[in-house]
Amino acid sequence: MMDYRRMLEDIEKKTLASYGMKSSDTRGRKHPEDPPHFRTEFQRDRDRIIHSTAFRRLEYKTQVFVNHEGDYYRTRLTHTIEVQQVARTIARALRLNEDLAEAISLAHDIGHTPFGHAGEAKLHEIMEGKGGFEHNMQGLRVVDYLENKYEKFRGLNLTFETREGIAKHKTSYDNPDRLPDEFLPDKSPTLEAQIVNLADEIAYNAHDIDDGLKSGNITLEQILESVPLFRELYEKAFHIKDREKRVYEAIREFIGMQIHDVIENSLEMIKKAGVESVDDVRECDVLIDFSPEMREKNGILKKFLYENLYTHYKVIKMQEKAKRYIEALFNVYMENLKQLPPQFYAMLEEFPPERVVCDYIAGMTDRYAQDEYARLFYPFTRM
Repeated sequence: MMDYRRMLEDIEKKTLASYGMKSSDTRGRKHPEDPPHFRTEFQRDRDRIIHSTAFRRLEYKTQVFVNHEGDYYRTRLTHTIEVQQVARTIARALRLNEDLAEAISLAHDIGHTPFGHAGEAKLHEIMEGKGGFEHNMQGLRVVDYLENKYEKFRGLNLTFETREGIAKHKTSYDNPDRLPDEFLPDKSPTLEAQIVNLADEIAYNAHDIDDGLKSGNITLEQILESVPLFRELYEKAFHIKDREKRVYEAIREFIGMQIHDVIENSLEMIKKAGVESVDDVRECDVLIDFSPEMREKNGILKKFLYENLYTHYKVIKMQEKAKRYIEALFNVYMENLKQLPPQFYAMLEEFPPERVVCDYIAGMTDRYAQDEYARLFYPFTRM
């Protein structure tokens, strides 16, 4: 039988840039496994992430709006798919490894709590002095341990490069300050991992405009008055008479403009740095980035979204309610650990109770956390 994996690896060597991460050059997995026959190592990572329980739960985890507020708002899952699409586009244009960029994209939010950043903030507060909580490290814990479907090891046993991309994921809202030594904390990650950082930012900026408008928490007039870049794109679409379709056209142009900017600017940065290999990349500062002009324009948009959407009084009320859910759940489990499901109760032999309770709550969906609250606090709720 033809070794299809080797054929795919040969294609990578012939087509990817010299500084692109080849799957045949992976630093490998924690637990040795026979290589796949019909996939590269990074394609195997991608498939394991997609089939994981934690990935499926992203469907019912919040971005900005809590799950029950409407089916048309983005969730962690729809956001992740959008990030994946943007990342693959950029990776392909830069002749980098699409499969690695895709695997990291699919896993980049896998450690997020229910109720979005509010849930993460509350768990971080609760776990201060108890090992802390940060969603990148929680994502790593998910893929290294909490997923438990294989006979020979815990976790998904992903490659080093995918795990590194999860651990080093960094945006304006994600800035890990503690990295295990195994992830080379003083060195830059692969260009594929850097792509995901930008793809994440492109995706959430665009869909938060869309979701904000749908919610009514922000208006089109506010955006046009405050965000010059969006106003420019909206006015460019003057030929579209339907207001809603004109907004969609502006958002599509916004995404495309940012992707184009990242590709052109990153090519120039890579050229100036003179990198020839992945090792060279690791010795450089970030090489995948917006141009200064686009970074400034995005800053205006992010400031607008923060002041008018993320801190809208309705969003704040929901976030504060979410924090009360998280705190109440944590406290009630800690009062009697036997309330934990058997698989988590068994983990108490290996980990402190605070970490086990944190793992359990972090893995919940918005809906499950709300239902569990009812089961624990409302007397007549069915178990």
